[in-house]
Amino acid sequence: MVKESNLPAWIAEVTFDEQGLVPAIAQDAQSGRILMVAWMNREALVETVRSGHAVYFSRSRQQLWHKGESSGHTQIVKDVRLDCDGDVILLIVEQIGDIACHTGRQSCFYRQLKENDGTMQWQSVDPVLKDPHDIYK
Repeated sequence: MVKESNLPAWIAEVTFDEQGLVPAIAQDAQSGRILMVAWMNREALVETVRSGHAVYFSRSRQQLWHKGESSGHTQIVKDVRLDCDGDVILLIVEQIGDIACHTGRQSCFYRQLKENDGTMQWQSVDPVLKDPHDIYK
């Protein structure tokens, strides 16, 4: 755990919510495609900058989550940006293994709203690159 007194000065410009979290968008450095959205607390953001690898905060487990720790699909951080309001982080990443989503797809944004027989429905438009059962053993 990073102590408040040990935090770098730049972290003061980041606006964290009531739970101490900020949304983080991971964008592929080559294609520009949005891969995923996750959450970071102060410790995750500092560790991401320090290590050069994406580290998030798992709200369900209430702990740091090093992207790819179980799947091997890590994210090497090429650039870190802060939006104009200071309340969203953008990570420009190199996605190792080309899979960012736990479903085995390249991106978590694989469902598209499409019309089908006069009804709007969410449809999966991206292929599964690897069966999740083969990724998470």
